[in-house]
Amino acid sequence: MSNSSEKSERYQSGMATRRSVLGDAHVDRSSTNITEFDAGFQEFITEGAWGTVWSGSHWTNRERSMVTIALLAGLGHDEEVAMHVRAAVNTGATIEDIREAMMHVAVYAGVPAANHAIKIIKKTYQDMGVDSNKMEPRQMGDNK
Repeated sequence: MSNSSEKSERYQSGMATRRSVLGDAHVDRSSTNITEFDAGFQEFITEGAWGTVWSGSHWTNRERSMVTIALLAGLGHDEEVAMHVRAAVNTGATIEDIREAMMHVAVYAGVPAANHAIKIIKKTYQDMGVDSNKMEPRQMGDNK
């Protein structure tokens, strides 16, 4: 993989966004595991996902976080769900936001997908020391 000074502007922007969302420790750990086999892939996702999608100007990172978690949950990407739940502390997506996203997953991607993701999310919050029981109860028809 080429050195950082040779990277594109989109890569540099993507890496800054990736670090702001996932945190330096996560990105540093991931970067040390890059090999020749996946170097091109890592550059692709840094430019494409982080340098384009996550660096866009229309949505906030909070909104991107909620949509990303819902999509990953609906697709059954368990490790990515947990990673993005951990990252939510950096994006401003609250536990209430994520709970609401799981309601959308249940309706649009299926109850089993949402149920499985909720288990992962609860475990992730527990590992983070977050008490998922200390939140406002959701009222049916509550459209805040």
